[in-house]
Amino acid sequence: QVQLVESGGGLVQAGGSLRLSCAASGRTFSTYAMGWFRQAPGKNREFVAAISRSGGSTYSPDSVKGRFTISRDNAKSTVYLQMNNLTPEDTAVYYCAAKWVPRATIPINQYEYEYWGQGTQVTVSS
Repeated sequence: QVQLVESGGGLVQAGGSLRLSCAASGRTFSTYAMGWFRQAPGKNREFVAAISRSGGSTYSPDSVKGRFTISRDNAKSTVYLQMNNLTPEDTAVYYCAAKWVPRATIPINQYEYEYWGQGTQVTVSS
């Protein structure tokens, strides 16, 4: 079992930055690929970024590429999402998720992930 707790959300003006953190406890963090997803009101949950278990590989969709950066610190059992140049369209609840993987894969489908945090609200004002 893995427990995930997100933090770092809040209210920011357009063009601003936030860094989200997701602290994990439980099983060996370095055996899990980690992902960030978001869900805006009335919309489906959307993939934001994912990182391999070592941190050596990452992936993010074009909608956030160049603005959002995912990273991890296995010694601290924490994954981060650095978000720059935020726009009102980035307003959503952001969730981190974990999936045990036997190798350096990067799951991008939410249904592949086994564990989820409770989410943290990010609101970007115009």
